[in-house]
Parts: sequence; structure tokens; C-alpha cells
Amino acid sequence: MADPLVVKICGIKTPEILDVAIDAGADMVGFMHFARSPRHVDLDTLQELISVARGRIETCVVLVNPDNSTVMEIAALSPDWIQLHGPETPHRVETIRDAAGIAVMKAIPIGSASDVAHVADFAEVADRVLLDAKAPKGADRPGGLGEPFDWSLLSGLDPELPYLLSGGLTQLTVKGALATITPRPMGVDVSSGVESAPGVKDAGKIRAVISAVRAS
Repeated sequence: MADPLVVKICGIKTPEILDVAIDAGADMVGFMHFARSPRHVDLDTLQELISVARGRIETCVVLVNPDNSTVMEIAALSPDWIQLHGPETPHRVETIRDAAGIAVMKAIPIGSASDVAHVADFAEVADRVLLDAKAPKGADRPGGLGEPFDWSLLSGLDPELPYLLSGGLTQLTVKGALATITPRPMGVDVSSGVESAPGVKDAGKIRAVISAVRAS
């Protein structure tokens, strides 16, 4: 029997929604520390959320091309993971992982077969990779911004490489994604697909998407 799929609910901003994600059976929660994001939380809020979550669920702080001082500020809060969601090179990912002493997840934007070919460059330096939609031209922040990428591109991926799937996943699309994508992801990362407005999580949608994954 296959291992259970990992479910990460990302972009959580409040203890109340954190409790919803935990109670609904999520495996990981993500907190965004990037000022241009509608899901941004400051250091004090991060500290509170990580404290509330500790011992109950894995925590992940999402950073975008952070400088060294930011990395160390986040490392001091002792999340389980740091997620790098910017244009970080493999060397930079390795440097951050070594400096922080915390597991690193690298988000890789996918828009073409050549993007898929570069995923292997990060497999040795990151503890986990997350494949997301490439941001549209002119976007002021990374990520698919609620849109999926062409999942057929993943047919070029090393079938032995575990990865999390992100980008435009909702309770309506996640089951189809898991049924059709080859190689099958080890888990999913959902953010805008469980929101009623940008940055505003919806408790019902969180429960529904987790339920849909567990039924897949």
C-alpha cells in the first residue's frame, strides 16, 4: 500500500485557522514571511503560530530569496521547515540549509519541459521539492497565483523523486490531479484554493480539500 499523501495547507495567518487545519488532519502548515504577499505574517505572529503548532503539526516558513539575517531570524523560531520560493540557486539552497540547520523545501516553478529538467539540480541540496506553477509575466510575487500548470510536463520527471504538487489545487481539482499525474506526487500544497478572498482562509474549504485528498 502506498504511503499516505502529505497535505500542506499554506498561507495560514491566524491561530484559529491553524486549529482548523490541524483538526481537519493536515500534515503540514505553511506561514508566509514575504511582505508583498497577502498571506504575509510578521515575526511576532510567526513566533506565536509556530508556538501554537509545536508538537501538533509540522510547520514551514516560506521565504522568497531571503538574505542571511532573515534566514537566521527564522531559524531562531525553530520551525520544522524553511521553504524557499524565490530564484534561489542550488548553491544558495545548500548554503541556507547549512546555515539554518533546518530542513529546506525548495519550490520550483514549472512552465516548460526545461523547468522539469532542472528539478534534479535541487534534489541533492533540498530535503524536499515542491513543484508550483510559474508566475505569469509581470507578477510581483512568485507562484502560480491560483492557476495550475500543465501537469503533463511532469512525465519528464524522475519517477523516483518524491515531490509535493502545488498550483491552483482546490477541492474540485485535487482528486483529478492525483488520479492522472504521473509520477504521482507524495503530497499536495494548497493555499489560494482554500480561500474566500486573497489571504482569507475558509474553514469549510480546508476541510473539503483534505477530505478529497484522503479519498484519493
